[in-house]
Amino acid sequence: MSSSSPSRIAPHELWRGIRQTVRTDAFGGLLLLVATVAALVLANSPAAGWYTGLRGTSFGPEFLHLNLSVGHWTADGLLAIFFFVVGLELKEEIVAGRLRSPRIAAVPVIGALGGVIVPALIFVAFTASAPGDAVHGWAIPTATDIAFAIAVFAVVAKGLPPALRVFLLTLAVVDDLFAISIIATVYTDDLQPLWLLAALVPLALFGVAVRFGVRHWAILLPLAVVTWALVHASGVHATIAGVLLAFTVPATVTRRARVQVATDADGAPVFDPLTAHFADRFGSISTLVAIPVFAFFAAGVTVGGWDGLVSAFADPVTLGILFGLVVGKPVGILLAVFLLTRVPAVRRTFELRWLDLIGVGFLAGIGFTVALLVGELSFGEGSLADDHAKIGILTGSVIAAVLGGTMLAILSRRDRRD
Repeated sequence: MSSSSPSRIAPHELWRGIRQTVRTDAFGGLLLLVATVAALVLANSPAAGWYTGLRGTSFGPEFLHLNLSVGHWTADGLLAIFFFVVGLELKEEIVAGRLRSPRIAAVPVIGALGGVIVPALIFVAFTASAPGDAVHGWAIPTATDIAFAIAVFAVVAKGLPPALRVFLLTLAVVDDLFAISIIATVYTDDLQPLWLLAALVPLALFGVAVRFGVRHWAILLPLAVVTWALVHASGVHATIAGVLLAFTVPATVTRRARVQVATDADGAPVFDPLTAHFADRFGSISTLVAIPVFAFFAAGVTVGGWDGLVSAFADPVTLGILFGLVVGKPVGILLAVFLLTRVPAVRRTFELRWLDLIGVGFLAGIGFTVALLVGELSFGEGSLADDHAKIGILTGSVIAAVLGGTMLAILSRRDRRD
């Protein structure tokens, strides 16, 4: 009698499978959702004191102005990793990708601009006559969360044209570029030019190192940390350091700055630029650590029961964000794209369907990570306005995700039947 033993998976194959899973858009979105739900549960449970105490615990060297709370470390430090990855993707698109051709890039870029302007106008309309500095949060509903939006798209839109995902990804990346610019210019207080000038030294050394093909983080990490610390000391939000560092990384393959990833059919080596190499290495850290940990400490708002919800939704800040995300985002994007495609040269190359764009416009209203950051910068962490802003962000993002996801799922199912 012959017996067969069950096949075993080799450790390296198991590890490869795990890495492929955690890099998927859907897994990143799921992890972000779990962190958000955990924060909300803790903030509204008997463990709320522990949660807020942990978030407010400070550590770090005072003489470097880095004695920050855990919440600030996650917002200023971990999100710099997220913006580093976004910066790498953005530079690749500008130098060698979809944003290289002005005609192709024009549609998502102008769409992203419309998706910034209209939500901001809606927020201002709600808060212009509100007391205090409520209108200062005008930029909160302008941001699109790349991780959440792409995750929802990956789950529901498998049968839709690949060009639609390209449009959404480009739209979200450009949207983050606008958000970065707003943070750097509008939400920078007490600018210290000397510290900012000092940051140029390690930044330049980092850029020279990567252009010579240096990939060893015993060299690059200290330069990156010093750049981040000096930008933080300058008064500019420290996440901008991540973008500046990313923009120094070569996005094309050169003799020195390249990474071999495979060989072709003839045995010749195939190389990736360092932007792709670093995005691959740090994309997992951003997905598994930076974004969910930030969400865990940023999304925990104490609702205060039914009375707290009623109070929040009576606040123009909450309503301005909610309508800005759910209504302003899709209307702004679609209006801008419609006006642009009236230009004959653009209309001839425009192949996307309007119903698909409506669904994507709703997904762009998922304004989570960067919106939470802008909310804290606008009103201060832990303030009543910031708590109401978080409620508006979470509610608006959920509604936008449900509307966009449902619509794209219906369109995808229809396309598969056809």
